[in-house]
Amino acid sequence: MAKGSAAPANVRPATREKRELILKAAVEIFGNKGSTNGTLADVAEQVGITHAGVLHHFGSKQNLLLEVLAYRDQADVAELAEKRIPRGPELFLHLVRTAISNELRPGIVQAYTVLSSESVTDNHPGREYFEERYTTLRREVTEAFHLLCAQEGVDEPDTIATGAASILAVMDGLQLQWLLHRDVVDLGGASEFAIRAIVNGVMHPGPALESYVRE
Repeated sequence: MAKGSAAPANVRPATREKRELILKAAVEIFGNKGSTNGTLADVAEQVGITHAGVLHHFGSKQNLLLEVLAYRDQADVAELAEKRIPRGPELFLHLVRTAISNELRPGIVQAYTVLSSESVTDNHPGREYFEERYTTLRREVTEAFHLLCAQEGVDEPDTIATGAASILAVMDGLQLQWLLHRDVVDLGGASEFAIRAIVNGVMHPGPALESYVRE
């Protein structure tokens, strides 16, 4: 979870609404321009307040950036009853549902894609967030595989860790393709196909890829 300046629970409704407007503007600005080129002045102009007004609510550009990432996480679980990512085999279905939901929120997807790519650069404020995010998600997907193996009575294969990393890579990679070619890439359908293929590949490995190559 991003370590931003989350609004206190007892904050006034008007203040909470203003913070929400700033976050939505920041999602668009950082998604279109990146975190380096997108400025607090850009965000302020879009909301119709001053640069100082943005600082009043978030303290700094870094805090706002981290809050944007936290805002994205909240969107992932907004429709879940317990407001948290499910565990076990249900996680695979949750990931597919998330991809389908993402088709309706391109701005958040774009901001996430841009910021995650930027996070590999030196001293990027979101690097810790993304390192923690991938570590956590790999652990949760790995756990889902272990529980699925126990449920199906399958001896745990040695490809679980590779499968977990592959699922996350496929999801993020498909988001990038979808942002570039929305009329060609079916984000939900392609994500479901890829996740199902990876899960089946881990649980029921078939012949090696070389067996399909004919000389």
